[in-house]
Amino acid sequence: MSKPIPDKAEVALELPDKLYIGTFERTARFDAHLDEAGISLSLHRSGSEADRKTVRMHFHYALFADILRELARTTAAVPPDDVLHREALRDGACALWLALEPNATGVIGRGAH
Repeated sequence: MSKPIPDKAEVALELPDKLYIGTFERTARFDAHLDEAGISLSLHRSGSEADRKTVRMHFHYALFADILRELARTTAAVPPDDVLHREALRDGACALWLALEPNATGVIGRGAH
């Protein structure tokens, strides 16, 4: 089930002879879920044939865990007075943390910590 993108995503795919860049804004949708091997993330932008695009990524659990650690290590990039972004990141991380608890009963919503 896809959800509206609440902000913006930019994707760049750099190949030796080509560069693909795409943006996904509030009119686009995303899907993120865990499966047996890792996490799956899809970004979808609908519209005319020229505007339509989809990006799909899959990360195995160990890689995604390392990505989370790197994000934690670089939190200094978010200024302390940027409360809105800090709270959004903290709420999302907390929701993941709580959902991974052995007795978790379902999806944790925004602001749950």
